[in-house]
Amino acid sequence: MIKLKCIAVDDEPLALDIIEDYVSKVPFLELVKRTENAIEALQMVQAGGIDLVFLDIQMPELTGIQFLKIANGKANYILTTAYSQYALESYDLNVSDYLLKPIAFDRFYKAVEKVHNQTKPAEPISPPQPLLTSAPFSTTANPIQDFIFVKTEHKIQKIELDDILYIEGLKDYISIYTKSERIITLQNMKKMEETLPQGQFIRVHKSYIISLDKIESIERSRISICCKVIPIGDTYRDEFFKRIDNKNI
Repeated sequence: MIKLKCIAVDDEPLALDIIEDYVSKVPFLELVKRTENAIEALQMVQAGGIDLVFLDIQMPELTGIQFLKIANGKANYILTTAYSQYALESYDLNVSDYLLKPIAFDRFYKAVEKVHNQTKPAEPISPPQPLLTSAPFSTTANPIQDFIFVKTEHKIQKIELDDILYIEGLKDYISIYTKSERIITLQNMKKMEETLPQGQFIRVHKSYIISLDKIESIERSRISICCKVIPIGDTYRDEFFKRIDNKNI
């Protein structure tokens, strides 16, 4: 098994202890260095041979954001921080994931597994198969997207796409309903529709976007998702049932 060579960078020894412990439990990871010195870590990355960096943001000599800008894309990065306000800026710098402390192991594993899958050698490409429809739906611009960030009243919140049940548009804001909570954000439905991966979500009404795999049943012009009955608007009906037919539901 090819292992990802990792370094952990944090000015808190306890945080480094946790990362070191987590890495030791993952067969495809190898921790080659843990350090409280961001400049030392940057030199290692620039020298090459490092596949993944666990990087804190608030450090004395060099912040994580400055580190990313100087490193300029060398290695993959998972940010580890207690602060959510840097999420959007780091997302623009193409980090692989953003973990908020305290970090649970299952969340850690999901993040490193994503990096591992991205860096595995490509499988041989099979000849293209005939399309079943003449107008296939386009996929999202980012095929590995599995979360979004939204601004709420007091913070920027990360939402796992797989947790979203449906989204309801109201007058000046939208409500995102997940498996565990309702998140309110000042954003319009059109922008949210463009942000979400089309293969996973579809707009079914001027006021509703749903996750296709969360549908429990469809009766006439009503969709049931987690005890919520969502109407199918006339404007969206044909497109919705075409998607349903293509998924053989």
